[in-house]
Amino acid sequence: MAERVIDIRSIDPVEIYGVNDAKLDQIRKYFPKLKLIARGQAIRIVGEESELRRFEKSMNAFISHHSRYGSLTESIIDRIMNKGNEEEETSSPTNDILVHGNGGLTIRARTANQARLVESCLKNDMVFAIGPAGTGKTYTAVALAVRALKNKEVKKIILTRPAVEAGENLGFLPGDLKEKLDPYLQPLYDALYDMIPAEKLNYYLENRIVEIAPLAFMRGRTLDNSFVILDEAQNATGAQLKMFLTRMGPSAKFIITGDLTQIDLPKQQPSGLQPAINTVGGIEGVEVVYLDTNDVIRHKLVKRIIEAYDNS
Repeated sequence: MAERVIDIRSIDPVEIYGVNDAKLDQIRKYFPKLKLIARGQAIRIVGEESELRRFEKSMNAFISHHSRYGSLTESIIDRIMNKGNEEEETSSPTNDILVHGNGGLTIRARTANQARLVESCLKNDMVFAIGPAGTGKTYTAVALAVRALKNKEVKKIILTRPAVEAGENLGFLPGDLKEKLDPYLQPLYDALYDMIPAEKLNYYLENRIVEIAPLAFMRGRTLDNSFVILDEAQNATGAQLKMFLTRMGPSAKFIITGDLTQIDLPKQQPSGLQPAINTVGGIEGVEVVYLDTNDVIRHKLVKRIIEAYDNS
């Protein structure tokens, strides 16, 4: 038997151990032949030399991922272990902070596919971000838009969604049209309030520097000098998506996000998202980035729920 002490001072131990040692227990399952003893900023490991080397390689991969993306989730630990510790590289420094948000919050790509989305947006004027719930599609897109506005690359941000009920009826909600629509646009507001001080955001909204509106309100417009995000695009019809994609002005940037597994349109009305990807995805200047359950950054149960539905 051999023994080794692994120094983890370069990372917050909680990132490795998890709450109540949840991550450490997860790691232990991959090394049943090793005895792991965590003490502060060091882990003592006892076992066969080959297993010690494998553990060290895994720890280096965990720390490297955290250094690059600023997080180490349980799903990422599983992915690194299942890939033999080979983490995916990105060809450009997309791990940089995108936005300094409120309360000291730093916002950046937290997974390899989110980094691909950032990189793709740097290279293309139109990007489709497709993936299940909780993969950071909308949040990353909004962060890119806020960064572009702060850097004066665009004059305004336009965020839009189809006004489609998810099992509810707009007519049953109280208030005028704006009050009826705002609950459907709330995730966009939530992201913005994370990234822009409330007083400044209210100024932007009042002066239409940041505009949040249902997709139908885009008809007939030319969206230029703007960073435009169409969220929940799986709930847009083919005609609506063609209308939206052709609103693009010469100095605009478009991101279209969607989850092809959560379509809320009536059964007789097919989604236009997949046909749009098939039609325009191969055009130069347009790129499609796919995210998956490995990119889920919500509670660990979200990944398991998505996989359960996929397998049902």
